[in-house]
Amino acid sequence: MTDENTHIESAPKSRRWLKWITWLLWLGVITGTIFGVVLFYNLSKSDLPSFEQLENPQYDLASVIYDVNGNSFGKYYVENREPVIYEEISPLVLQALLATEDERFYSHSGIDLEALFRVLTKTVLLQKGESGGGSTITQQLAKLLFDRPNLSGMSSFKRALKLVEVKLKEWITATRLEKSYTKEEIITMYLNKFEFINGAHGIQAAAETYFGKRQEDLKVEEAATLVGMLKNPSLYNPRRFPEKSKSRRNIVLSQMVKAEKLAKAAYDTLKIQDVNMDNFKRTTQSEGPAPYFRSELTKYIRDLFNEQGIVKPDGSKYNVYTDGLKIYTTIDLRYQAHAENAVKEHMKWNQDRYWNVWKGRNPWTYDADEVQREIRRDILERRVKSSERYLDLRERQLGETISKIREKYNDLPLSDNVIKTLIRVKDGKIKLRGAINQDKLDKAFEKDYEDLLNIKGWNTLRQKWDSFQETYKEVFNKKIKMMVFDYKTGSEKEMEMSPRDSVKFHNQHLQAGMLAMDPNNGHIKAWVGGINHKYFKYDHVNSRRQVGSTIKPFVYATAISLQGISPCQQYEDIQYTIAPGDANFDMEEEWSPANANESFTGNMYNLYQGLLYSKNSITVRLVKEMGSVSVIRELLSNAGIDISMIHPNGQPVVPRLPSICLGALDLTLTEMTGAYTVFANNGTYTEPIFLDRIEDKNGKVIYRGVASKNAAINPLYNAVMVDMLKNNVAGGFKFGLKTKTGGKTGTTNDYADGWFMGITPNLVVGTWVGGDDKWIRFLTLDDGQGYVVARPIFEKFMKAVEKDGNIAFDITADFDPPPSGFSDFVDCAKFKQKKVEDEQAEIMKTKTYNDEFEEELEEEDFEEEDMEEDF
Repeated sequence: MTDENTHIESAPKSRRWLKWITWLLWLGVITGTIFGVVLFYNLSKSDLPSFEQLENPQYDLASVIYDVNGNSFGKYYVENREPVIYEEISPLVLQALLATEDERFYSHSGIDLEALFRVLTKTVLLQKGESGGGSTITQQLAKLLFDRPNLSGMSSFKRALKLVEVKLKEWITATRLEKSYTKEEIITMYLNKFEFINGAHGIQAAAETYFGKRQEDLKVEEAATLVGMLKNPSLYNPRRFPEKSKSRRNIVLSQMVKAEKLAKAAYDTLKIQDVNMDNFKRTTQSEGPAPYFRSELTKYIRDLFNEQGIVKPDGSKYNVYTDGLKIYTTIDLRYQAHAENAVKEHMKWNQDRYWNVWKGRNPWTYDADEVQREIRRDILERRVKSSERYLDLRERQLGETISKIREKYNDLPLSDNVIKTLIRVKDGKIKLRGAINQDKLDKAFEKDYEDLLNIKGWNTLRQKWDSFQETYKEVFNKKIKMMVFDYKTGSEKEMEMSPRDSVKFHNQHLQAGMLAMDPNNGHIKAWVGGINHKYFKYDHVNSRRQVGSTIKPFVYATAISLQGISPCQQYEDIQYTIAPGDANFDMEEEWSPANANESFTGNMYNLYQGLLYSKNSITVRLVKEMGSVSVIRELLSNAGIDISMIHPNGQPVVPRLPSICLGALDLTLTEMTGAYTVFANNGTYTEPIFLDRIEDKNGKVIYRGVASKNAAINPLYNAVMVDMLKNNVAGGFKFGLKTKTGGKTGTTNDYADGWFMGITPNLVVGTWVGGDDKWIRFLTLDDGQGYVVARPIFEKFMKAVEKDGNIAFDITADFDPPPSGFSDFVDCAKFKQKKVEDEQAEIMKTKTYNDEFEEELEEEDFEEEDMEEDF
C-alpha cells in the first residue's frame, strides 16, 4: 500500500518536470528562431555583394602601353581572363563540375540541405574526415565575392563565431543568387571568376595555361584536372604537385563514373596516366614587340611614382597591374621592328662565326689558369641553379618541407647557400656565430636558425636536401629532348642534351643591345635588349659594360676645346707612359698601354687619322698634354653621365684614372647613346626619355615626360667632332646610306665587347655586342672588333628606316651648320683620309676578310647541330 501511494505521489512530479522540459525546448526554439531571423536580417543588410556587382564584375583593370602613334603593344595585368558564355563551355567541364562539386545543383535553391546534413553527421558526430563538401556551386560563387576574414590572433571561440558569420553570409548570398539568376548563369559566372593560379583567371585562361588549348577542346582527363583544382588550386596545382593533382583528378573521374558520364573502362585507363604538363605555358612579357623595353618599363614606373610621390587622389599608391593606366611611350613600332630585325639578322651571322671559332674548344677552361677556371665553374653553377628547371625541381623536392618550417619561423631565409652553411654548423665545421660574422647567415634570424637546428624539422630538411642533391645530379646530367633557342627557326627547336649542357649552350650565345633615339627631343624610338626575351631575360640596354674606344671622341673634344689643340696637329704613333708623379694623375705605378693590335708604327698621325684608326697611342698623348682626367670627367658629366656614381663594390663608375680615356669604365647603352646626342645636337646634351605621358583610368594625366638639356661643347668645337665622326665612316669605310652619318667603333680587352655609336641629324643609334660572361667572345681582333660585330647592325637598321615609306625618314636633313672660323680650324682636310703607310691597307684587309667570311658562311649553311658533339 505504501509503494502504491508513493507511485501515485511521484506521477504528478514527473509530469511537472516533463512540462518544464517541453517549455524550455519551445523557449529555445522560439529564441533561436528569433535570433536566427534577427541575425539573418542584420547580415542581409551588411556588406554583401550587390547583384549589380555580380552582373558587372569589377575585375582588376589592365594597364595598356601605347607607342608614339597610339598603337597598343602590351598590357600589365594581374588577372589574365577571357570570359566565356554558357553555350561555349565544354560539356566535359560541366559534367566533371556537376558530378564532383554539386550533383544536386539543379534541384536545390542555393543550399543543399542533404549535403549539409551529411557533413554535420559524418564530420561532427561520427568524426569522419572524408565526408565530402557541403558547399554548393552557388555557395562557392558567393565565396568569391568577398574577402575571407583574417582569423590569425583570434581565440577558438571568436574564430568559430566569425566562421559561422561568414558561412551565413554565403548562404544568404547563395539564396539571393538563385532567385535572380538561372542555373546556367551561375555556373558561367563561377567558372569565369575562379582563379586557377599561375596567372590563369577563369576556365578559358586555365585551359590555355595548363594544356595549351581552348577549354572547349579539353580531353576528359584535362577537364577533370582543372575541375579538381576548384577544391584548392594551390594544393592541386599540377605544375607544382603533380602527384596530388593526379590523385584529385582521379577522384573527379570516379565521380563522373558514378554519375554515368564516363565508362568504367575509360576510367581504368585514365587513372594510371600522369598529368601531362608538356604544354604548360604562362602568358609572358616575351610575346609581342619590344619585350625587353616592356619588362624594364614596369620597374621604371614603380620607381618614378615612388620618387615623385605620384599617388591616387585618396593618397594610396598606383598599381600598374590593376589600376588601368594608359602608358604613352615614345617607342615607334615601325623603328622597333626594323631594330629587332637588324639585331636578329646580324646576330645570327655573329653566332654562326662564334660556333665555327669555338668548335672543339671549351670556353670555361680555354686560356684560363686554375683560379680563373674555378671562377668560371662557380658562375656556371650559379647560372644552372637560377634556371627554371632547377627552381622547379627544388620546389618539388624541398618546397613542402620549407613551407612547414616557415609556418613556425616566418620568412626564414633558406636558400641553397643558407642550407649548406647550416649543415656545416650542425656538423661542427663552423660556429653559428662565425657563419653570421662571415655574412653567410643573417644575424636577424640567429635565434630562429639556432632553434631550427635542434628540432625534428631540421632532420627532415637535411634528409630532403641530401635526396635533392642526388636527384639534381641525376636529372641535370641526363640527356633528354628539350626545346632550345634557335636562330634558323626564328624561335626554338628540339635538341637532345642534358639540362646542365643546355645552360652552357644558351650561355654561349652572344648577346646584343640597341637603342635608337631622337637627339632633338630625347625620344627613344627603338629598344632591343637582347636576342630573344623568352630564353634570355636580361636586358642589355641598361647593363654596364666597358665602352672601349667609343669614349675617345670625348677625349678628343676635351683636348680640342680646352687645350686648343688643332685637329691637324700630328703626333707620333709610339708607346707613351704616364708615370707616378706625372702632372695630376695620382698614379701609383707606370701605365703604358699598347694599341689594339699590340704594335706601333712610328708614323705621324693627325687627330682625324688618330680617331679613324682608333690609335690608343694618340689618345694617351692627348691625355698627357691635358695633365689630368678631371676635365674629361667634367665633359662626361655635361654629357649626362653621372660621374659620382659608385659600383656595388664601392669603386667609382668613372674613376679618376687615365685608363678611362681608352674606355676602361662601365657604362650603359642608354648613357652612351645619350652622351652622343651632344655631337648630333650642336654640342647640347639631350636626356634620353621613353615616357611621353601616363594617364589614369579616367584619362587624367598624372605624369608627363620632358627631356632635360644642357650645353656640353662649344658649337665650333662640336662641329669639328662631327666632322671627325663623319670622316670615320667616309671613304673606304662608308655605309652607302643617303643620310648624313658619323660614328665610332669600340672594342674592349680580349674582344669581350664590341660597340658602334652612330649619329645622324635626327637619330642617334647605339649598338653593343658581347657575351654575358666575358669569356664568351671571339679570339682575334679580326673576328671580335666592334667594326665587325656591332657596326653592321647600325647599317642594316638605317637602310631599313630609309627604305620604309611609312616612316618618311628625312634623308636630306643635315647637322647644324658650323660657326664661322670652322674652315680655318680644320684646313687639314686633305690629310683626313690620307694613308699612313700600310694602316689603311690593314683595315681594308680586315674588311675584305669579313666580307669573304660572310659569303663563306652563307655557302656552307653552317648548322648549329654541329655543336651537339661538344655537349
